[in-house]
Amino acid sequence: MSVLAIINSDPEIKKLVEEAFQRAPYHHADLLFLKEEDEILEFLNYALPELVVINFSDPEIDIQKIVSHIKNDKWILNLGIVGIFSDGKDQEVELLKRYKALNVLTQLDNSRLKIQLVKSIEIIKQNFQIIFQLEFTQNLIEGASGTFIIDNDLMTAPLYSSIGATILSQRGLINPDNKMHLQLALSELLVNAIEHGNCGISYEEKAEALAKGHFASDIIAERCLNPAIRAKKVTFSWEIKQDNSIFTIQDEGQGFDVKAHIEMLKTQSEFSLHGRGIRMAAGFSFKLKYNKKGNKAILIVPHDHPEDEVPVGFSQEQVIHVKKGEIVLNEGEVSDYLYYISSGSYEVLHKGKPVGSLSPQDIFMGEMSFLLNQRRSATIRATSPGRLILLTQKNFINVIRNYPHYGIFLSKLLAKRLARSNERSASK
Repeated sequence: MSVLAIINSDPEIKKLVEEAFQRAPYHHADLLFLKEEDEILEFLNYALPELVVINFSDPEIDIQKIVSHIKNDKWILNLGIVGIFSDGKDQEVELLKRYKALNVLTQLDNSRLKIQLVKSIEIIKQNFQIIFQLEFTQNLIEGASGTFIIDNDLMTAPLYSSIGATILSQRGLINPDNKMHLQLALSELLVNAIEHGNCGISYEEKAEALAKGHFASDIIAERCLNPAIRAKKVTFSWEIKQDNSIFTIQDEGQGFDVKAHIEMLKTQSEFSLHGRGIRMAAGFSFKLKYNKKGNKAILIVPHDHPEDEVPVGFSQEQVIHVKKGEIVLNEGEVSDYLYYISSGSYEVLHKGKPVGSLSPQDIFMGEMSFLLNQRRSATIRATSPGRLILLTQKNFINVIRNYPHYGIFLSKLLAKRLARSNERSASK
């Protein structure tokens, strides 16, 4: 990441951001502060960044207009966002609901900027391949599972939960509403694993400390003065299957009596903060279960398979609905058109053998042979019902003329694919 755009006009926020990066000289990024509407939209269109920082509480910038611009173009919509907000003006959960269609990876209030901004960006950078897997023809099992090892830092819980939800959202497996709900549920479960699991803080201890004006992070910092507690980690794993995804959160604590805890929750108000993670999971059609010890939570999330939003430039093109098992492209045939993948999953076959898979995150189908005027190098078969946008050569060129930044986006995707191919070749 060479340039990091900060969409903000507030001089105090600008100062805090600059101080945050001055505290971390190891982090190499050129900060680009944008406050004029024209320059913001031009940057989004032509730089096609993978990550930007947006001050959602900025009083001088028409944030709604910027958000609408991002939402109206599917390719810009894929960018990751680190949100900044004023705690006195906006509430984090309300912002998450308001901008649920965006790829907001984390939100930081003004008081946390100097400490958490660079750390959050570092975590995002370390997981770019997981968050932004927008490449072509992935291996059938690649990216199906992963694991994060998390320190006892409450401030990172929303970020890791957001990454977990984004993994499914970017693959077109859950809709925006369920992405937001999943993000909140995972965050609560991660917080529980850190607070009650690794640090052994009881609900009564936490409530008493909060009543005295202390923060949960203060209690955790105090507990982590003990090297044995500080060394404990939370393991956050995910696995994508055909119809659902499984998230596992395990701490190194003593566990708890799950049955007794659930019975106790039945006697409490639905608005009680105690046990909120469990109620969230149960309330959003997610299935939550624990191991016998009570230190491992397993959250099963059913897939929605929503249709992907079509980029505005392709909205008038022919729509093709395909059935499961249908052959979409044939190996060896003339390639005078390509498809934009709006929904569905597809198997890539070479000489009858499966060699990869495609989904909405891969953006296009049949683009290489189309661009090179070659015959199809593989057969594509639908493994689920799907929706494709057919683009002939003439129509594709006209779209590029009308939306020139689409050409830049396509070039970046192809460059990433080439770089990945080179890395694989070098590792053999």
